[in-house]
Amino acid sequence: MNFITKTHQLKAAIDILLKSQFITVDTEFCREATFWPKVCLIQIASPETAILIDPLERDIDLTPFAKLMSAKETLKVFHSARQDLEMIYHLTGLIPKPLFDTQIAAMVCGHGDSISYERLVFHITKHKINKSSCFTNWSQRPLSQQQINYALADVTHLREVYTSLRDTLQQSNRYSWLNEEINKLEEETYDLSPEEAWKKVKGRVHNPRELSVLQKIAAWREREAQKRNRPRSHILKDHTLIEIAIQQPRTRNQIRNLRTIPRIYKNSDHITDQLLKTIEEALKMKKEALPTLNRCSNYQEKKEKQSQVEIIKLLLKVVTTENNVATRIVATNDDITEIVIKREKADVLAMRGWRFDIFGSKALAILNGTIGIGVQNGTIKLFDIPHAAKEDLVQERGRGLLWTKY
Repeated sequence: MNFITKTHQLKAAIDILLKSQFITVDTEFCREATFWPKVCLIQIASPETAILIDPLERDIDLTPFAKLMSAKETLKVFHSARQDLEMIYHLTGLIPKPLFDTQIAAMVCGHGDSISYERLVFHITKHKINKSSCFTNWSQRPLSQQQINYALADVTHLREVYTSLRDTLQQSNRYSWLNEEINKLEEETYDLSPEEAWKKVKGRVHNPRELSVLQKIAAWREREAQKRNRPRSHILKDHTLIEIAIQQPRTRNQIRNLRTIPRIYKNSDHITDQLLKTIEEALKMKKEALPTLNRCSNYQEKKEKQSQVEIIKLLLKVVTTENNVATRIVATNDDITEIVIKREKADVLAMRGWRFDIFGSKALAILNGTIGIGVQNGTIKLFDIPHAAKEDLVQERGRGLLWTKY
């Protein structure tokens, strides 16, 4: 293992790594008190070697690292890559390509939804990883030996995990399933526009006017967080944004009387006036210019369709078990609700490609009454519904089947 603190050391190590067909990559960072992540350590391993890069060293130039991340001949292997990609993007300005994400590959190979690195390593290699250093202070120097060992384990065991999953994908002809997910990772925008920040707010609004206020306030918070380099929640918490969007205060006193507004803002006319101006911009929008609520926003319609949603959820469990693939990678609960309400017009991944083949097509068949779900010999099965069946509820005593037509 090489602990690299100088540019010439890094260049020499990268020249060797560039000769490998694949490398495993991980990062350690701190961002508890900042908006922008602070990358504290970069770990890389090839089949032959492993290195640790100290990006906190003043004199180190990470250009050779950026060269490796963009090398088309070398596959970059991560586990749960999204955060690491964000770190690398803000460090180098590029997204590593080509990519392989072992967490996604594990879902495709039937290891469950979003399996942790620790559990996946144990499943495949039988090694137990000591996670005691997971939340240590990675910005401190020198790093302890325990931290170094932990950091190395994040990439050295990943080599065996990768080769095992790669072989399984090849044997099951599911590489195309994985590549579809990897393409989304590579195409994702990791420099979030303030105007898109509302999409990550937890909570619900109920109409287009409330949504327009939420969009404006979330964009204001994003800019403030970036400018001050503080976490979003240190500016305003998500539930405060939702309260503002719903209550739509129009005076200083109305803002100060909000239950969730921070006390420091109650004493600041400057901040209060910024919020009022932002809210006013949203309230002045003409009706035809208001945004539309995402997907299935009609509560009553969702409530009426709930029994169908539950049946399609059961279908999802059946087909993912049969195909040995994680449910989350096939469809989400929101996807299912949209399929039930919009049928063939549902604009979700489950209605395209391999997901449609194993799940979406069957969901439509159940909703259209051409197949049903039943129990045979204690196992849940899918069955064709006889064309002659007229009743909404059909039972065939000989096989003990029960299905519902919609």
